[in-house]
Amino acid sequence: MFLFLLITMVVVVGAVTLAVIGGGDSAALPEAAPEQLVDPLPPNRPVGRADVEAVRLPVTLRGYRMADVDDVLSRLGAELAERDARIAELETALAGPGDAPAGPAAASARPGEEDAR
Repeated sequence: MFLFLLITMVVVVGAVTLAVIGGGDSAALPEAAPEQLVDPLPPNRPVGRADVEAVRLPVTLRGYRMADVDDVLSRLGAELAERDARIAELETALAGPGDAPAGPAAASARPGEEDAR
């Protein structure tokens, strides 16, 4: 019985050794590429709603990668600031040279609506 167990153990160890050494290119577990954020937002055009919905940040052991989140938030912040400046510029041009720029409350009212108070 002891001799049978010894021969079985030698065969198993030999088979595992041959599988590890002789694996070559067909390794049992291929190298996994680290999950990286791949071009989340278009660099050459304004960001649209579909672009924001398509962003998927890679997950790490403790959540999301801070650098990736910071990059996306910085880009979205810059886009919003640019759009706010453009809206303010257009409102000023629409108001005319003698009128004061309309505030947020006046901008939300529709033309023709009156105060119901």
